[in-house]
Amino acid sequence: MSEKVCEHCSGKSKERSEKEYKDLLNRLSRIEGQVRGVKAMVERDAYCTDIITQVAAINAALNSFNKVLLANHIKTCVTQDIKDGKEETVDELVATLQKLMK
Repeated sequence: MSEKVCEHCSGKSKERSEKEYKDLLNRLSRIEGQVRGVKAMVERDAYCTDIITQVAAINAALNSFNKVLLANHIKTCVTQDIKDGKEETVDELVATLQKLMK
């Protein structure tokens, strides 16, 4: 997979394996489908608890996505940065974990 640069990510980028790339995109596509499903439920006046149940499933899917992404980040980016002496990466990881635990 080629390295992609995101203007929102402080110029940092991550080269992902084809497998990781496809897995992340598949997860996001499923989540996107779930969100469209909830929108359709609201449009057809579905019962509140049915919508809430689907939103809970979306939240669980997003949490699962974050767990996979974070594990990959720690195993690759963080580990390599620490080996390279970039201690600020630990501070960045701590800040990221604090955002996830709000």
